[in-house]
Amino acid sequence: MWPQRAAVIGCGLIGKRRAEALAPIVHSVEIYDLQPERAHAIAGGIRCAVTHPSAHAALEAAGPGGLAVIATTHDGLAPTALMAIDAGCHVLIEKPGARGPAELDAVLSAAQSAGVIVRVGYNHRFHPAVLEAHRLLQAGDLGCVLLVRGRYGHGGRPGYEREWRATPSMSGGGELLDQGVHLLDLTRFLTGDIALRYGAVSTRYWEMPVEDNAFVHVELAGGGDGWLHASWTEWKNLFSLEITCRSVKLELTGLGGSYGPERLSVFRMPDEMGPPLITTTEWPPGDASWRLELEDVFAAISGQGGVGATGADASALLRVVERIYAP
Repeated sequence: MWPQRAAVIGCGLIGKRRAEALAPIVHSVEIYDLQPERAHAIAGGIRCAVTHPSAHAALEAAGPGGLAVIATTHDGLAPTALMAIDAGCHVLIEKPGARGPAELDAVLSAAQSAGVIVRVGYNHRFHPAVLEAHRLLQAGDLGCVLLVRGRYGHGGRPGYEREWRATPSMSGGGELLDQGVHLLDLTRFLTGDIALRYGAVSTRYWEMPVEDNAFVHVELAGGGDGWLHASWTEWKNLFSLEITCRSVKLELTGLGGSYGPERLSVFRMPDEMGPPLITTTEWPPGDASWRLELEDVFAAISGQGGVGATGADASALLRVVERIYAP
């Protein structure tokens, strides 16, 4: 049985997308934000939305068995998730789930005791190119993965160094915790568990106490290498993920919008080698990942499993991040 009520705590861009995706599949969306005008702005465009004067009130309205979507700044993710669990709600926490693994592990422990589901919002898993790449890799006929090469970045905007992401006490870190964790998660999702071999962060452009670039080398489950770069100095928005297997290479590019059309190219190497056989699929504009991830969460609540990121997945990623940040 899917939840009939949901709460959205935090009404920034991601909270807005979550509320809009929830509206067609629940009876009511209970909304709260520290800035009431943001909550009212979202509620005004959703027929089943109700605003509340506190996070506690919104979570109580969602009630036991409801779903709470936590879309606050990083410092509020774990405390609000604990509040939601105390109200009896299942929880979808926006990535990265917390500022560090200790915060998230406390949430997972509380959820286990309460018997509720926790998922973490790594919505990139639900982009069509990623889902198709996952299907191809899971089929098992591409051979072992030799190499993953990932790049993800944007260039910020005027005043970026004064936003909450540039404040360590609120964000827990910079670009590694922003877009870098998406690359780490996709690598784990598509190829299996990873082990950190090298990580470095640097601040080269933005005058802020968190990193604007992150470089990570991981060992893949089958012994291959993953090389990942996340950047806030990518002056043309970029998403690129390449997965090289024994005889096939998968290349995922674009996420729609400013990142360009979403494409999956499959390069199949003939037995005699030489030029590969290339097939490319391009998906039309639009981002259904928010809806698909919520449907996956609801399936998990109903006991049907799913492919979304679990709390354990997010905790493993935060442990990698913690090691990279360690002095």
